Amino acid sequence: MGTDALSFLTPKARQALDFASTATLTTQLLDRGLRNTFLHGLTHANPRQPRLLGEAFTLRCIPAREDLDVLSVFRDYDHPQRKAVESVGPGQVLVVDARGKSRAASLGHILATRIKMRGGAGIVTDGSVRDMAGFEKLELPVFTAGASATTNLALHHVVDMQVPIGCAEVAVYPGDIMVGDRDGVVCIPRGLAEEIALDAMEQERLEEFILEVIEGGSPLRGTYPPSPETLERYHRLREERERSR
Repeated sequence: MGTDALSFLTPKARQALDFASTATLTTQLLDRGLRNTFLHGLTHANPRQPRLLGEAFTLRCIPAREDLDVLSVFRDYDHPQRKAVESVGPGQVLVVDARGKSRAASLGHILATRIKMRGGAGIVTDGSVRDMAGFEKLELPVFTAGASATTNLALHHVVDMQVPIGCAEVAVYPGDIMVGDRDGVVCIPRGLAEEIALDAMEQERLEEFILEVIEGGSPLRGTYPPSPETLERYHRLREERERSR
């Protein structure tokens, strides 16, 4: 099935993306002029699997049509939905453009389990999933707009994979980096992933220090955002901690 899809990142950047919050990442993206990167309205199906990191493998749906989307099409192992599931590789996240329609599921527990067994990193859909009881136990990060018992054929017709899509009103291109946590999912353009990751890690460290100062009773003024004096204290403390290691 090939190498992990995130192998293009340096180990330091990958570690940073696995640590930084989506809140921090969206701030870094906004600082570079990217305002629409957070997939609003999606939550994790398994509370014990809230952390997602992987490369986007995209799947696009259009509205179903009654003469084409009948149950018998699932007898075809090369049905586009099945073909996409069998194409997701290690480190990849299946990102489904369900047009924000959740009345019928994007996929169910069996297909999600197959993605897990193939080494996939997770699933993101702006639609729903079925068999939610299975998803709640599945050791795979899954972010969805909800649950529906109805199969996807009632509403969705899968037409393309590995093409640019819109998921929760965010443009997602194949190869983009998807990061998820308890707040939701953010899409990072692939070409920015390395620098975003490293700057996000520095922001996280600084904000940890600021939080300590706020917890110590300091006011916002001079602390958040940090004044030059506060930044000097931060850097001095970091240097001391580095020397003590």
